[in-house]
Amino acid sequence: MKSHPIIKELSLADLDGVPFKDFNRYQEVTKCWRNEQGTWRLKDIVFTENWDAGQYRFLVECLRKTVQTGGTVYGAFDQGKLIGFASLEGGFLGARKDYLQLSSLHVSCEHRGHGIGKILFRRIGETARRAGASKLYISAHSAAETQAFYQAMGCVDALEIQAALVAREPCDRQLEYDL
Repeated sequence: MKSHPIIKELSLADLDGVPFKDFNRYQEVTKCWRNEQGTWRLKDIVFTENWDAGQYRFLVECLRKTVQTGGTVYGAFDQGKLIGFASLEGGFLGARKDYLQLSSLHVSCEHRGHGIGKILFRRIGETARRAGASKLYISAHSAAETQAFYQAMGCVDALEIQAALVAREPCDRQLEYDL
């Protein structure tokens, strides 16, 4: 990356184009965290994450739904190309309705390690705080690298587990972040 990314809130019209044509979700995973009888353990679990055209179409549908239901989607751009994105759902969660969900945060493979994820995470946090949330809720991929990112950002295991999110992604680790 030659310059600082431009962060832009994405509209439905932005999502109608082909913003993901150059986005590279590729990730070689070698270790994942698994909860075994209440204890998180790092396990040797090897697979490759590499979205196909159908997965990108599904992603765009999900992001459109986020915007249509009062949520926010941000894109990070470098020289006009999408290099990262993050989404914040619009509905409050938790017994006190004090959580908003960070539903996605991804950085294109060749742009990881340059602080883009941190910028997007902070922007989502600012947006959630302005909306009245006191915490972010994150159902995070269990890959070691993903968990290391969220831990470095200050996330901890969620106090209030959202059963519907666990059912959707049973291997994810449920995290929260105080705003």
